[in-house]
Amino acid sequence: MEFELTILGSASATPMLGRHHTAQVLTVGREPYLIDCGEATQERLIEQRIRFGRINCVFISHLHGDHFFGLFGLLGTLHLQGRTEPLRIFGPAGLDEILTTQLRCSGTPLNYDVDFVAVDTERHQLIYADQLVQVYTLPMRHRIPCCGYLFREQPRRRRLLKEALPDSLTPEQLQALTRGEDLRDEAGHVWLRHHDVTTEPPAPRSYAYCSDTVYQESLAELVRGVDLLYHECTFLHEMLDRAQQTGHSTARQAGQLARLAEVKQLLIGHFSSRYRDLQPLLSEARREFEPTQLAVEGLTVTL
Repeated sequence: MEFELTILGSASATPMLGRHHTAQVLTVGREPYLIDCGEATQERLIEQRIRFGRINCVFISHLHGDHFFGLFGLLGTLHLQGRTEPLRIFGPAGLDEILTTQLRCSGTPLNYDVDFVAVDTERHQLIYADQLVQVYTLPMRHRIPCCGYLFREQPRRRRLLKEALPDSLTPEQLQALTRGEDLRDEAGHVWLRHHDVTTEPPAPRSYAYCSDTVYQESLAELVRGVDLLYHECTFLHEMLDRAQQTGHSTARQAGQLARLAEVKQLLIGHFSSRYRDLQPLLSEARREFEPTQLAVEGLTVTL
């Protein structure tokens, strides 16, 4: 089953040609989860051939414009496309008021319901679950309330070994075997053990999105061992004072956290517009954690 991240935008406050405001899509199966929604997100979705109508959940990290100014336009486009299914939006308190005011002042009624879920940006907790994923908040330390999001794939079922299966098993019995249950006769005796006719499912995959934040070692325990970590790196470490003043991290710090948390891969992004060449940021992070990539637009990482 598909589990892949697509980068739509990776700029910080000031966009550049070829570098738009923050937005990402995590696709699990055929379900796209939109993470932040900066300006130009709609155009980037079109370029990546991600259908707007498939998006049912949006996760906003905080209320700085480079992370959510594209949301109002997306809501309007979904209306024009005839959407009727509810859209669920997770984000800090205040986002619902902003969206409601925009819709009212622009005279924009929607054909569909928007279910807003205010998240506690200071707690690590489960906020959403469906058949594919569980989503947890990750507390960030920024200038305003901000959180990241941890996506953990739901455990998958065991795989049937067709060549080992007896004939005439019912669909219900097959489902029981994939759940890891043995089959028993009416007397309660096991007549078919699940491990004889199934294999272990692949390990659940995970993705952690660490939005705008100063460096905090406490995050390491919350994201330990994830398959993919995204961590902002607005500045090179030579600008550490500036990073701390503005509530951001450096490329070195992103690499240090990835190493400390023993993650498998690191993506760095949220690049300051002062850096036309991103290679120094990449090199600095890789000195701390080798399996690091730049979150350049259009990049898709498949796990």
